[in-house]
Amino acid sequence: MNFAGVFAPIPTPFDEHDRIDTARLKTALQKWMATSLDGVVVLGSNGEAALMDDFESDQAIVAARDVVPPSRRFIVGTGRESTQAAIRASKRAAEHGADAVLVRTPGFFKTQMTNDAFVRHYTAVADASPVPVLLYNFTAVTGVNLLPAAVARIATHPNVVGMKESGGDIGQIADLVTSTPATFSVIAGTAGTFYPALNVGAVGGILALANVLPDACMKLFMLTKAGRHEEAIAVQRRLMPMAKLLGQQYGVPGLKAALKLIGYDVGVPRPPLAPLPDAAVAAIRDALAQFEEIPA
Repeated sequence: MNFAGVFAPIPTPFDEHDRIDTARLKTALQKWMATSLDGVVVLGSNGEAALMDDFESDQAIVAARDVVPPSRRFIVGTGRESTQAAIRASKRAAEHGADAVLVRTPGFFKTQMTNDAFVRHYTAVADASPVPVLLYNFTAVTGVNLLPAAVARIATHPNVVGMKESGGDIGQIADLVTSTPATFSVIAGTAGTFYPALNVGAVGGILALANVLPDACMKLFMLTKAGRHEEAIAVQRRLMPMAKLLGQQYGVPGLKAALKLIGYDVGVPRPPLAPLPDAAVAAIRDALAQFEEIPA
């Protein structure tokens, strides 16, 4: 299964009563499907999956699958703290039409999440999952790091096909590429490191920024793959302010605010997350203004 390209980890809309809003989700997905995106991730970190129960998660998967055509990759986040919960979530996602599952590292018992623990966890999930498994490392959120030594062992499993690496350590991304089979897809998880990650062997990106600027992210991908590095670097530099605002600075509330500014109705963050203050929204509006010049 090919995971080269640009994928958007889409947010989950909630209504005024804090319920999953599947109508809003479908409407937003129709807009994303009119862009150049290679696919989407439902129930990733930007989808506020950690704030949702299993019933809500299934609602989101079913609604999204109705809109995403077979020609686009449909990836579902199924990370859970226990191995059995991750297995159950992966099986349900497959039943509802996932092409692959994205399984973040468990991190509650941080000191006990050793390389061996991760190998056991992912091996069990991959053994049981009806669809291919993508590993997901997001140390800034989980507090644990899925190291290349563990990934090299897990990547030998025939049902483990790749990994989203959301850290900014390009050296670690390079190690992941060189320590895994050529068929294993290493995918960048942050727009701020997208260009350098591609240059050390990442095959694509699952980028929050791709929700807001899909064509600019795709332009960077295509320029890099074509070896047009001066142009690619220029696009990367222009992406950086928005990447920072939607990443470590404002996160999910920033993403939902940015989408509202460009006409996507994805509601407000789920409590305890809160909408951005007006000054932060203004900063995002200013950062977005420059991208009108970048052609698709």
